[in-house]
Amino acid sequence: MQKELQKRILSSIIIIPLSLFFIIKGSVFFIFFLSMVFFITTYEWLKMSKRFSIKTFGVIFLFFSFNLAYLFRTEQGYKIFLFVILISILTDIGGYIFGKVFKGPKLTKISPKKTYSGVIGGFILSIIGSLIFIEYIGGLKNLLEFLNYRIIDPEDMQSSSLDLNLFILIFVLISSLISQLGDLTISYFKRIAEIKDTGKILPGHGGLLDRVDGIIFTVPSVYLILKFNSFLF
Repeated sequence: MQKELQKRILSSIIIIPLSLFFIIKGSVFFIFFLSMVFFITTYEWLKMSKRFSIKTFGVIFLFFSFNLAYLFRTEQGYKIFLFVILISILTDIGGYIFGKVFKGPKLTKISPKKTYSGVIGGFILSIIGSLIFIEYIGGLKNLLEFLNYRIIDPEDMQSSSLDLNLFILIFVLISSLISQLGDLTISYFKRIAEIKDTGKILPGHGGLLDRVDGIIFTVPSVYLILKFNSFLF
């Protein structure tokens, strides 16, 4: 257990700065980064899946997800993009920590290690981490305020716009929920394939798809919500 945690920490020390570099730099750097992640996760998906229909569906979904990730970063800027990714990562970490510490009833047979305490922990840590991120990343609060107005019908801006704090809370909770559902979805397909991890490329983490399973659902979902305005708000 301790060795696995050490491997996770060491891998994260390398992965996180590299990912931040490519995301913040944008342009061809970000395209290169997305392309590499896409090809690796696609390879892991094809290797994991046994049925042709599932293989095809997965490749189409991954292409769709990474394409929208590119559009999200390009159109909205790296701050809001990183914010959404942070929510997914903190959701995963919160679920892991709270699940290990508090344990309790299992959430579903699809992923036996997931518990209700983990679900709550994912929500809690994502909210706390998001508030800290907003406080210290200049301009993000203004951007979220702008998005708050943007998702409301312009004619009703003054009367219908949500309070910013409430908007942020709803934004984080929805993003965290989508991330957890994405995690469960990939866990379902891993269970069908009878494997624990999608690969071994990341020591202590498993496959790259294991690490981005929530992100590949959250990023495109949030992008579409913001793109097509306020059917949720």
